[in-house]
Amino acid sequence: MKVDRVVVGEIETNCYIVTCLKTGKSLVIDPGDDYPKILRASSGREISLVLNTHGHIDHIKEDGRFGLPVYIHTLDRDCLRDPSRNLSALLGFAFTVDPEVVGIGDGDQIRLGELTFLVIHTPGHTLGSVSFLAGGVLFSGDTLFCGDRGRTDLPGGSEEEICASITEKLLPLPMSTLVYPGHGPETSIGAERKLWDGN
Repeated sequence: MKVDRVVVGEIETNCYIVTCLKTGKSLVIDPGDDYPKILRASSGREISLVLNTHGHIDHIKEDGRFGLPVYIHTLDRDCLRDPSRNLSALLGFAFTVDPEVVGIGDGDQIRLGELTFLVIHTPGHTLGSVSFLAGGVLFSGDTLFCGDRGRTDLPGGSEEEICASITEKLLPLPMSTLVYPGHGPETSIGAERKLWDGN
């Protein structure tokens, strides 16, 4: 697996291009802005699909630019068409996108070449927040950050749920699991478990 991080937009969202090294196929996780920058980073690789960890504008803004199916949890799929839910209305503009949407849920598996991405429903930041686990790598969206967790003061947020998502679903993963969050630097489950055990 090859992972390329592209930092996009005004609030520096991490967009990831993930490539199966055996087949050369790629997918994009959370293309929140800067479509040309994402394309340059993909270096002509074959992008097959788009994954969203959740439905906020800073993670979905370029979903429709690829002309590909977009995978998002069923509880957040309305964010693609509702400016109040994707938060663009709060920013003073009404953003909607209408790609081919594939609803996903907890335990689903998404194939990319010889890679398999396990969908882990991790609500708390939004109702339909998910993390994707593949090959010892976790893409945690805005659920788990390096030394922190996502906001819970936005519509659909819940401090109780995000803490449960982290402690019950993510921290039990192997300590060697590498974590690529929606914002900020990468971390590991081992490093985050030490921090949470200290709280």
